[in-house]
Amino acid sequence: MSAGHIRNTRAMMASPRCGAGTRSGFACSAPAVRGKPRCRMHGGAAGSGAPLGNQNARKHGAFTRERFDERRTIRALLDETRKLLVAMKSTPDASG
Repeated sequence: MSAGHIRNTRAMMASPRCGAGTRSGFACSAPAVRGKPRCRMHGGAAGSGAPLGNQNARKHGAFTRERFDERRTIRALLDETRKLLVAMKSTPDASG
């Protein structure tokens, strides 16, 4: 009698492995779903993934160059306004 496992697992061990990275930094060692590069837990299962035309994946544009420039301009205007208010507060009132 051989010292190996009771079940014949050679075919499963020879199958392609999932290529997903785990939180520990290593590659997932589960077998990939037939015809896919990932295992059933990492997106190889039928019906997994976002639906076609997924509206949740639409970008909001908060990190575009235009938005950065817009926020920079607004900050500069607010800084100028604060300086003007401080200067107005420190000058003596002419009426009185």
